[in-house]
Amino acid sequence: MTAVHVGVFDSGFGGLTVLRALLPLIPGARYTYLGDTARLPYGAKSRQTIARYAVSSAKFLEDHGAEMLVIACNTASALAMDELRASTSLPVLGVIEPGAEAAREATASGSTLVLATQATVQSNAYFKALQAVGLEATQKACPLLVPLVEEGWIDHDVTEQVARIYLTEALADAAKAGLSPSTVLLGCTHYPLLRPLITRLLAELSPQPITVIDSAETTAGKVAEMLHALPGRPSSNLTFYATDSTEKFRALGTRFLGQPLPEVNLLDLGG
Repeated sequence: MTAVHVGVFDSGFGGLTVLRALLPLIPGARYTYLGDTARLPYGAKSRQTIARYAVSSAKFLEDHGAEMLVIACNTASALAMDELRASTSLPVLGVIEPGAEAAREATASGSTLVLATQATVQSNAYFKALQAVGLEATQKACPLLVPLVEEGWIDHDVTEQVARIYLTEALADAAKAGLSPSTVLLGCTHYPLLRPLITRLLAELSPQPITVIDSAETTAGKVAEMLHALPGRPSSNLTFYATDSTEKFRALGTRFLGQPLPEVNLLDLGG
């Protein structure tokens, strides 16, 4: 049997953490990754525009042979899943539901803390998904973390100070609401690069142990579960597209993927 073809879409670079988690779980799949870097940030756009952008990217992946679509973008997953699923007959998986399911399994206290971008928090998508699985949630927007990660300041003192402030505020907000979160859900695909820092800070700031859940890993695990019945396949085949500077995409993408990127193809999806 030929390799299953998985299309992975994000507005930029963060979705590469989902691809990074997929590679060891389904090593024989063929992957096409599309980063819509010319039109980011999605969080500053209207829901209608985000849906239009996401659907055009999904159509490109489907037209190029994808048999499953992974929406490795929290904003698109939060605001455009209905339109995406209506636009294709392919299986479509976002990052929010797998994260909520993982939180349900790992949360002992009945409440969790979501760290995400402003747009994802405002969508309330994680709040609703967690509520649907019986969990209470506190959400915290952490807008400065994405640019710090893209700057490469993963281990920088400034990043630690910013993360400490966000986590201190988030835990205080949870306490005011009478909640004691036992899990923290990383609701942005940039944040896995900060997981060691966040884990260490939570150990200092929280009076109880808190498990950090990486939505990139949980999404990859769900994809592997969906494709588990497929027989063995040949080695991985990776193809990358970006809608803006391919040089920048390769430079930043290497950090997110954890390995050098091969050639990145420039793609024009229009306005």
